[in-house]
Amino acid sequence: MITKRTSFLAVSLATLANAAQPEAPEPVAAPMRDLEWGQINFLHTTDTHGWHGGHLQEAQYSGDWGDYISFADHMRKKADEKGVDLLVIDSGDRIEGNGLYDASEPKGLYTSDILKEQHIDLLCTGNHELYQAASVAREHEVTVPNFRSQYLASNLDYVEPETGNAIPQARRYRKFVTRNGGYTVVAFGFLFDFERGANNSAVTPVADAIAQDWFQQAIREKPDLFVVNGHVGLRMREFELVFKAIRAENWYTPIAFFGGHVHVRDARRFDDKAFALASGRYMETIGWMSIDGIQKQSPDGGEGSDGGEQQQQAATGSSSSVVASTIKPGGTPSFKRRYIDNNLFNLRHHTGLNASAFATEHGRNVTAAIAAARRALGLDHTYGCAPRDLWMTRAAYPGKASVYSWLEAEVLPDVVASEARRGVPRLAILNTGAVRFDIFAGPFTRDSAFLVSPFESGFSYVPDVAYDVASKVLQILNKGGPVWAKAGAEEHQQQQFEMPDLRYLNIPEMMMAPYSSFKTSSASSSSSLPGSSVPGVAAVAAGDSQKPLGGGASAGSSSGGDEEPPLVGGYTTKDDLGDDGDDAVHSPIEFFSVPNCIQAEIGFPAEGEAPERVDLVFNDYVRPWIVPALKFSGGDYEDGDIRPYIEGKSFTDLLVGWVEENWADEC
Repeated sequence: MITKRTSFLAVSLATLANAAQPEAPEPVAAPMRDLEWGQINFLHTTDTHGWHGGHLQEAQYSGDWGDYISFADHMRKKADEKGVDLLVIDSGDRIEGNGLYDASEPKGLYTSDILKEQHIDLLCTGNHELYQAASVAREHEVTVPNFRSQYLASNLDYVEPETGNAIPQARRYRKFVTRNGGYTVVAFGFLFDFERGANNSAVTPVADAIAQDWFQQAIREKPDLFVVNGHVGLRMREFELVFKAIRAENWYTPIAFFGGHVHVRDARRFDDKAFALASGRYMETIGWMSIDGIQKQSPDGGEGSDGGEQQQQAATGSSSSVVASTIKPGGTPSFKRRYIDNNLFNLRHHTGLNASAFATEHGRNVTAAIAAARRALGLDHTYGCAPRDLWMTRAAYPGKASVYSWLEAEVLPDVVASEARRGVPRLAILNTGAVRFDIFAGPFTRDSAFLVSPFESGFSYVPDVAYDVASKVLQILNKGGPVWAKAGAEEHQQQQFEMPDLRYLNIPEMMMAPYSSFKTSSASSSSSLPGSSVPGVAAVAAGDSQKPLGGGASAGSSSGGDEEPPLVGGYTTKDDLGDDGDDAVHSPIEFFSVPNCIQAEIGFPAEGEAPERVDLVFNDYVRPWIVPALKFSGGDYEDGDIRPYIEGKSFTDLLVGWVEENWADEC
């Protein structure tokens, strides 16, 4: 712990903060729903993507990792006082998406130390930990040892660079007994069937993993509760497979699933004894699940089998030699959930503590360490100032307030340029998933650049493509429309042309099934879809200055008497348990769908016919889709026809250069 060390970022008493980051806006009072406790309770984070400093432009999500540590410490004490259990869980994608992680050299220089200050009982890997060989190695060499038996990797192997041997990234599963209630738990840590990891990682498809001996032994351990942690969307096939496999051997044992990946708040009911929780993204949300009515079924349970070394190699004993569970049916357990807005007002409310009592010494030290890291990385350095807000899904695309329309019309035409090919007309394609966050009116900082575009990919191209062929590619990448319809079923065509899943081009939120109901026209009404809603800000009248999310009366102010504070815009989640999951009552927000990809026409004749041939330029992430799309469009191309377009610069570099050139005078 930081309180026991003096070396970590040279934290000193002189730099300690009360709580939250110095730049963070004050949280806002809101009507609150309390947490409901059970026999076993959980705090859950997922898809934090390096946002350990919290949201410095959005009051509703301004709590930082130090505040979360203070909160978890207080909640553990409450659990001890109540004689119940509290477990802390994280479901992966802890990296890529914030300057605190992405701006350091090597990446993650500070965040690994910050992360480990929280006591996390169960954690697993996300796909973002696997894109780069360096991040795979860092996860294996730093994060896994930091958390030891708490880190689970049920279907992920690390490929040793020296030998080429694949070894388990961490334990396959863990069996343990809870501290206060003495409940026996068997826990797993899965990743969805991810196929684009670096060469030093290997993901086993979930269907294959659950057929292995170690898993078959684990589901016959007769615990009081199964916990399935996973970097998996709750509605994705992989969790269905795990649920069915466990339930086939354990008809009555409760199962708690914790997922992520799709960046939404969601709760799913598998059956009356199996529920799942997903807790949003970017440290906006701290999830809460409680389970009551658990019956002890395994009085001989304990730490004797914990998915350790022998389970990592091959489970001892074949699955056929283990007798299936004979647990008799008991009462139906009850599952409760809350989605906690991560700000000091909400965290203090749930602990029952005021401002002077909430922050622990440990939490304050972590907050100070984050502030010191931000200073060391120069994250507040300003490149320019955005003249207006630009939204991913809070504004219609196409439209002036859409970040994607801005990129199409203003940024891509300026930055997608090669000296060697400058005179050649080009189509420039960017997948919407390359953009990770909104741009707020005001300073665009070094941190902002990584919030919007944290990835290292640059641009490649296929030269001299017939315009008639190149012009069809965007439509194909955007699920084909009439192009696919003429040729037959979309899925069949994608398989025929070896087209990767098109959903992975879009923002994670659009992978959620309910998001098929996104508004697609320029007119919208306030909506709250099953599964989740998109975070936004309180409505601001035309001409008003930008207000951070939750702008209004401060948490320390009083509205007088017993009147409820006014509602501000935010999550209004509907899930399988109802519409009362958000801890703060919000006013609903508006949101819009976005396509998989956008495109800019660059260097085209001002008038007249389209050019005969163009360079087809695209960000590198889109590369696996390009050749199949060209083939379907009638082109004859192979991967070897793809060449670098802009050497040595990522999209992030190009974006920063554009801001410096065009927004420097806006401050």
